[in-house]
Amino acid sequence: MGLDQIIKDCQANSIKAQEQLYRLLAPKLFAVCLKYSRSRVDAEDNLQDGFLILFDKIGQYRFQGSFEGWAKRVMVNNVLQKYRTQGIFDLVSENMPDQADVEIEADDISMEFLVKIIQELPDRYRMVFNLYVTDGYSHKEIAEMLGITDGTSKSNLARARMILKEKIETHQGKRLPNAK
Repeated sequence: MGLDQIIKDCQANSIKAQEQLYRLLAPKLFAVCLKYSRSRVDAEDNLQDGFLILFDKIGQYRFQGSFEGWAKRVMVNNVLQKYRTQGIFDLVSENMPDQADVEIEADDISMEFLVKIIQELPDRYRMVFNLYVTDGYSHKEIAEMLGITDGTSKSNLARARMILKEKIETHQGKRLPNAK
């Protein structure tokens, strides 16, 4: 059975089709949730909640564009909505520090380490970093999605990059952990 038929069956509330769609997309969508969540446990919760929303809203999908892209957007919006209600995007400051360049010696850094340090970022920095760097949204789009200003988006990205740079340098032994 093709993806289009599975989607149509899901729109008709077929539990079997929902299970098929879940099995098909869960690994990819879990990676999306993991990117935006504080921990693996939060990512698992966000994936489950996101699929409930996806199945509830699947009737809105009009078979235009990529279904995976549409599903990914549902997952990202689910996570962002949770954080929005927690007030993590409240204005902090729009003063932007200088842009931090991050040089990575690939032999020293594992993907697991990168995921770990990105997850350790404060929520608002992690969200802006992922939306801008990994998903390619503009600061204007991020500002609209998160209900913040362009300047706050830019500032949060700069701070995220500085934190990541410090953690990578410490990991690579280029800085002492307490040095500034």
